[in-house]
Amino acid sequence: MLKTRKYRCWVCGSLEVIKWGVRDEKQRFKCKSCGALNTRKNQGVSQSNRSVWFKEWIIGKQTLEQLEHKSGYSARTLRRYFDDYLRHYPTWKIRPCEKVNLLIDGTYFSNKVCLVLYRDNNVKATLIYRLTDGEWFDEISQDLQNLIKLGIQIESVTCDGLSNTIKAVRKVSPEIVIQRCTVHIQREVLSWLTLNPKSQAGVELRQIVRRLHLIKNREDWGYWVVDLIKWYETYKEYVNAKTYYPQTKRYWFTHKSIRRSFMHIKRALPDMFHYLDNNDIPKSTNGLESFFGHLKQNISIHRGLSKEHYKNYIKWYLFFKSNEDRFY
Repeated sequence: MLKTRKYRCWVCGSLEVIKWGVRDEKQRFKCKSCGALNTRKNQGVSQSNRSVWFKEWIIGKQTLEQLEHKSGYSARTLRRYFDDYLRHYPTWKIRPCEKVNLLIDGTYFSNKVCLVLYRDNNVKATLIYRLTDGEWFDEISQDLQNLIKLGIQIESVTCDGLSNTIKAVRKVSPEIVIQRCTVHIQREVLSWLTLNPKSQAGVELRQIVRRLHLIKNREDWGYWVVDLIKWYETYKEYVNAKTYYPQTKRYWFTHKSIRRSFMHIKRALPDMFHYLDNNDIPKSTNGLESFFGHLKQNISIHRGLSKEHYKNYIKWYLFFKSNEDRFY
């Protein structure tokens, strides 16, 4: 199939550009959308065209073959342009803000790359990020300290309960409210209890935990906590029962999944319901989970990236998603 390169209008950005005679021995072009004429090759326009296709490749779920037909460039040429972008990464600028309610969470990719995001829940924007190999205490502490040094007042942090995150927040500023993600707690406990618990204690605890995401005010909270206390009083001996295991030569809890589920809720209880007293505090990290899901879907389309290009792809994705409109 014959391919013709498409030119982008330097005024309105339209691809509806046609040849319009010759002037001074140079081909002249006319935009059918706005009527603008152009007779001289503009390197800035050419660079802008490349950036448009690169952005669509990064966040538009477009493969090189799909962009080849839309842009008029060959897939080989597009790969060369995109590799040039991926050898570098954009400068990140932190949005100015005074008070934030942070969402902090990390996600892991198959090549041992970990992305830790710090997202402002009020404006739904990423403040900073870190590409590393794990969610480490020292790195999270440093990131939080940098945010505070920039004059950002962190009112609350919603996280999945990772000990490194909680310890880092309490070290940097004990005044920051820590909100445990209720969805993570509910999901973990239900997985430990299984879909069909074999004991009556497990069945009743599962029913209580399933109501966790329905708590919207202090009245709901009161009924839920009372039911949890009543459950524990009824099955206290069952939860605390121990059995001697000859292999380890020690006593340990007999009903491990029940014990583990209850203790997980008990330890998280002081930090589970701050969102009831402040509507600005998000009760879960679902916003980040959704963001991570879209990122992984996009990057899975472009298999075969080197580790350096893989990391820079993530940085460009975050850059474009932050609504920045220019390169640095």
